[in-house]
This record gives sequence, C-alpha cells and structure tokens, in this order.
Amino acid sequence: MSYLSRRELDELRPSLNKIVYKVLGETDSSVLSTLESNLHNGFDRRKLIDKLSSFVDGKKASRLSDKVEDFLDGMKTSSHRSKKRSHDEDPRERDTKKVKTKYEDDGRKGSGEERASRKEGNGSKEVVREPPKEERVSALNASSNQIKMMMENAQKEIEERKKKLESIKAAKAPPASAVAAAAAVSAKISAAAAVSAAAVPAAPAVPIDSDRSRKIAQLQEQIRAKLSGTLAAVLPPIIQDKPKPLILDAEGRTVDGSGQAVEVPKLTPTLKANIRAKKRETTKSHQAEKHHQEESAEAHFFDDRITVKPAVRNKRALRFHEPGKFQQLAERLRMKSQLEKLQNEISQIARKTGISSATKLALIAPKADTHSNEVPQMEWWDSVILTDDLNTLNKEGKISIRESAITNLIEHPTQMRPPNESSRPVYLPVFLTKKERKKLRRQNRREAWKEEQEKIRLGLEPPPEPKLRISNLMRVLGTEAVQDPTKIEAHVREQMAKRQKAHEEANAARKLTDDQRRDKKVRKMKEDTSLGVHVTVYRIRDLHDQQAKKFKVETNAKQLFMTGVCILFRDCCVVVVEGGPKQQKRYRRLLLHRIKWEEDLVKNADGNEVPNSCVMVWEGTAQRRHFGEFKYKSFPMEKSAREFFQKHHVEHYWDLAYSGAVLEASEDT
Repeated sequence: MSYLSRRELDELRPSLNKIVYKVLGETDSSVLSTLESNLHNGFDRRKLIDKLSSFVDGKKASRLSDKVEDFLDGMKTSSHRSKKRSHDEDPRERDTKKVKTKYEDDGRKGSGEERASRKEGNGSKEVVREPPKEERVSALNASSNQIKMMMENAQKEIEERKKKLESIKAAKAPPASAVAAAAAVSAKISAAAAVSAAAVPAAPAVPIDSDRSRKIAQLQEQIRAKLSGTLAAVLPPIIQDKPKPLILDAEGRTVDGSGQAVEVPKLTPTLKANIRAKKRETTKSHQAEKHHQEESAEAHFFDDRITVKPAVRNKRALRFHEPGKFQQLAERLRMKSQLEKLQNEISQIARKTGISSATKLALIAPKADTHSNEVPQMEWWDSVILTDDLNTLNKEGKISIRESAITNLIEHPTQMRPPNESSRPVYLPVFLTKKERKKLRRQNRREAWKEEQEKIRLGLEPPPEPKLRISNLMRVLGTEAVQDPTKIEAHVREQMAKRQKAHEEANAARKLTDDQRRDKKVRKMKEDTSLGVHVTVYRIRDLHDQQAKKFKVETNAKQLFMTGVCILFRDCCVVVVEGGPKQQKRYRRLLLHRIKWEEDLVKNADGNEVPNSCVMVWEGTAQRRHFGEFKYKSFPMEKSAREFFQKHHVEHYWDLAYSGAVLEASEDT
C-alpha cells in the first residue's frame, strides 16, 4: 500500500483529473475527492471500487481503479529507474557534477561569498558557503594522482600485450595493421597522459569549467574501456574499418594471413530486364514459401473441406479452344441438314401414298367410352345364392338356388360417410332474442362506464369535459353563460365541431379501401366447393342472334366466379353452370326471372315464329367440377355436341336437354 502526502496529491491532481475524464467522459469532483482520500490513506483497490460504485456504474468504477493502479505502477517504475541511474554513475563524475552545480552560479562574485535560497515547501532558508581555494586545489591534485596511476597501469598492460603479440608472431604472421594500431593507441594514450599531467598543475589557478570536465570524463571513459575490454575496443573507428592488405601466393591467388585461398567476388554486367526477372523469381519463391507456411499453420484451425474465396482476385488467363472443336460443330450441322432433307423426302412419299392422312385420322379418333352404363347379367349379391348363373335351371324349370345360403339373418350394409359431408362437427348457433340483446348491450356499456370512472377516481385519466350543446348551454354553465354569452356560444360550437370531426375520423379509419372492399365482395361471392359442387342445366330455345342476352349470360357467370359452358345448337341451346348454392340462386334468378325471354320471337324447325323460352332441365350436386371458365361452343351436328359432353364425362346433361327440346318441338306441332 502506497501512502501519498497532500503535497504529492496536489502535484498528481491534474493527472488524476485526466484519468477521470478519460474513463467517465466528464470531470466529477466527488469521484476526484474519493480517489485522493484513498491514495492518502493507502491505495486499496477493493475499497476504492466500493466507494466509487455509489457515484458511477460498477464497470466504470472497476475500470477507473485499474487505470489509477496502472498510473501508480508507472510512477513507481520511473522513480526507481531515476534512482538506479544515479547509483550507476561514476563517483568521480558525481563529485564533478556536485562541484559544478555548487560553483556555477550567476550570482557568484568571489570565494567565501554566501548565497541564500528559499525553499517553497517549508519556507526555511538554506545558506550554502563556497569552499575556499585550497580545498579545490587539493581535490584537483587528488584526481590528477588517480589519473596518473591509471595511466601507468594502462601502459603496463599495453607492454604485456605487445610481448604476447611478438611471441605469437613466430607461429602466425600478424597483420601489420594491428601492430601499427597498438603503437598508435599507445602513442595517443601517452600523449593524453602528458596533456593531462601538464594540465593538472594549472588547475588551481583557473576555476573548473564545463569543457575541462567534459575532457576529463572522456579520458576516464577511454581508460575504463581500455582496462575492461580488448584491444579492439580501444582502437579508433578509422583503424577498425581499414581495408585488409592484399596478399598473393606464388601462383598469383589471393590468400589471407593464414595462407588459405580467398574467393574474390566477381561482378558480371547484365541487363536490367534480367535483373528484374531474377528479382521477380526470388519474390515469387518467398511468397510461395510464406503461403505454404500460412497454410500449414491454418491447417490446425480450419477445415480443408470448406471452400474459402481468396482475398486477391486472380488474373484471368487466356483460354484457347481445343483443336478440332469447330470442325465437329460443322459436321453436326451438315448431318442435321441431311436428316431434314431425308425427312422431307419421306413425308412427300407418304403424302403421295396416303399414309399421312390415315395417321391423322387415327390421332383424332374419339377415345373409347370408359364410362359405359352397361348393366351386368348377374349382380354380385345374386351370385352368392345362385348355383351357377341365371341360365342354370332346376328340375322344375326355375333358376337353380342354393338353399343353404339363405338363412333367417339380415345383412346390413356398411355405413359409409357421404363424400360431401364435412368431417368437422356441426354446432347449432344460439340466437338471442331482441330483449336479450338489449340487456347484454346495456350490461357491457355499464361495465365499461364503471371502469372509466374508476380510472378517473384513481387519477389515471383526466375527467372528461362536460358535453355541451346549444340546448343544455344555460343549464350546464349557468352564470358563466349569462356573463359572456357570445364567448360561451363560440366555445360550445367549437366543442360540437370537435366531436363531429372525431366521429368522422373514426368512421374514415374504419372505412375499407377499394382493394379491401373488392376482396370482401369476392370472398362473399366465392364459396367452398371442396365437399361438393352444385350444378344446374338450363335449356334455351334460341340464343344465336341475341347478343345482349348472350352478354348477360356470360358476364354474370364470370362475375359470380362460376364455371360451365353454353352450347349453341339449332332449337336447343344448353347452359351448364357449376358453383355454390348462393351462386346458383343468383344465376337462377337471372335466367328465369330477370331476363325477359318471351319478348323475342324465334323460328322453330317448321319455320313458324314462336316466343323464346328458358327452362331449368336439371339441378343437383357433383363431386368435382367438369368444366373450366365459362365459354360459348357452337356445334352444327347433334353428334359432335354429345361427343363434347362425353369428353367431359357428363353426356347425360345433353341427353336430358335434347330430349326435352324434341318433346317441346312435338308439342308445338
């Protein structure tokens, strides 16, 4: 736990304020005072989070405490580094710096002069006295003596290194540069020592300046590097970077100091295009290796079966056609043209011989009647009790019957559900009387009024304004209406207009749009015919030249969404319509009542004029629809009309209508 004083907290207040603004987005004095009190009493993260939770969100409090903790750690690390740097400095350098900071002062005028400086922290005065001249001279003499001793030790070590190099020279030829470098270093060191020795006696006369202290520090650094490192560390950069000498053997090859051959790199001139190509190859190889490494690394985390699009779009390459492709296409075209030519020749030969006409007749031949009404010679219930068949007779000349099959038991047929009956249960609706409906409405309105009054009593809704009219104006307002009747009348009329507008807006909101009205009308007209279709067959005497009535017959059938057909035949026009019961009721009223058929006179088979008529031939139900959209069909022959109905498996419609027309024609004659 780190305890901070008030002075340190005053210095850190801007930094803490910046941290609070960075986390919260604004400055908060209460949060800042909480941080300062926690740091003053010793930083405790848990206590700080608990205190900050009363001001800000829990997540922000935790984040703010983390930021403060990181700030304190960084401050401790920086102070530790500064202390370590001060300890690592050379004591002589520290002494030199201390002497420099003490004696370098703008207000300095002589030795023994006093300088007073006030400290802002505690307000106390500190008097610093400059040391006398004798003390400074003794300090400089001591430092010069140490330098001399270090220089002597360095010279001794250099001499020892020289002797070792001379002993090694017998085995290996040392390069002349090393010896020259050593000699130059020794010369420089001796010259520097002489300069320092010559400069030391003059020190007492002249005060220490910054240039001299810098030179002494450089010299000390060189001596320390000389003592701690090897000979190469002392050599100047010029000597180290000096090129190696060229040594040739008897054969003219370049060798090093040990006598081994050295390969000298040769530069071969080339074109820039070749250089660029070589660079591209190297970059491609590097990229391929990198891609392979990435794939191997990703293989542990991704499924190879999943196809992933590359991030870079590949360059589209040229695609050439395979040789012989267009020759094959040409061969196919030639074969196709030859086949067409052959087919034309075959069709011409067939037309000449008459085979094609026979084929067409076979295609348009009517299908066999699958819905034949043939009565079998013996029913299945008779075959149970007959011995053989109806032609088998007994001795008495009667049909042979098995007596054992006849018992006193009665066989009831299996009860089956009619196909047009719904599988859902049918519930009888309950109809209320007029008195019961009024009572129920009165009860519902009272319940709603009670609920509204309860809300007003609890203060959930404001009380409604009194419903003012011109008739109850004086009774409701009283004295207010007498004081300013014009104003009150205007207010009442405004309230009446407001109620009228609200009523009209509610009606407009409930009003259906054109599309909704159309859908509602269609929904009412369409009926569910999944359980059975109601069919009606009408017979009209003549409908050929009556365009207005034909339009009504067709248009009403389409508007009621009914299916069917109208067959136009002489003296017998048959109309078949399919739909629901409501649709049939409307269409029946149209044909039998609304259209006045008797107004038109038509000619019968004998050429006499008789009034036109429309008769309903048959009405019933069927399992499914047999016709599509309502259309007109005209047939000149009775056989073709019956075949049309037979094609839709309702030929009995035509039989009923045509037989009635024949009987009607016989009655007219």
